[in-house]
Amino acid sequence: MIEVFFLGVGEAFDEKLPNTSILIRYRAGAIPVTLLLDCGFTAPPQFWREEPDADILDGIWISHFHGDHCLGIPALLVRFWEEGRKKSLTLLGQKGIDTFTRTSLDLAYPGMYERLGFPLNFREVEPEKEVTIFGLIFQSAVASHSQRDLALRIDAQEKSIYYSGDGKATPESMSLAKGSQLIIHEAFAIEAEIPGHGTVTGSIKMAKECGASTLALVHIQRKVRSQVIDEMQRFKQMAGSLNLMVPEPGVSIML
Repeated sequence: MIEVFFLGVGEAFDEKLPNTSILIRYRAGAIPVTLLLDCGFTAPPQFWREEPDADILDGIWISHFHGDHCLGIPALLVRFWEEGRKKSLTLLGQKGIDTFTRTSLDLAYPGMYERLGFPLNFREVEPEKEVTIFGLIFQSAVASHSQRDLALRIDAQEKSIYYSGDGKATPESMSLAKGSQLIIHEAFAIEAEIPGHGTVTGSIKMAKECGASTLALVHIQRKVRSQVIDEMQRFKQMAGSLNLMVPEPGVSIML
């Protein structure tokens, strides 16, 4: 069983909703595993409200290096240090995840990298490179965004989750998403083409083509979100048998 818990669902500058960030809870045999998908400015407080145990988190996936997806890392790490964490933490992402983590931590809290008191491990999950860790299989593909963004697929025991990070689907990310039960996709606009971003209608089309059971739309532009919710009946008709949702923070999905 995999639980997908939405800590945040908002875009970068939404004053009402925290940045898109997702907890994955999974049990690999007798061992529970907790992962965080993206860690933007607002993610640490959301995480601490949900998981006060400093040792509960096993890994963090970073889709790309825009602040609303990664600049919560320093606060999260330093809080772990304050709480006396000793357990190692794995950061997964594209090439440069190790350098980014160290640089951001040194900028936010100079000297803390050497003082953390718990090991940081780094795993690159580049396209066409399958990584198995925590009993999960990680694969990535490049999405179309203004900064290099890696969409992620996680597989475990015939369950699969696809998370877009930011960006419009590409042939490579479409291929990666095929057969996923759950697709979590950025939908910044309804249908207007905005360079580097996905849309509601485009995400629905993609999820149907990929054979997904459920599509969760996240990172909707703050002035557009209410319109999307108002028009959900139209979008659900468009989705057909696809289970379409616009989750709020605190919503969870069981796979």
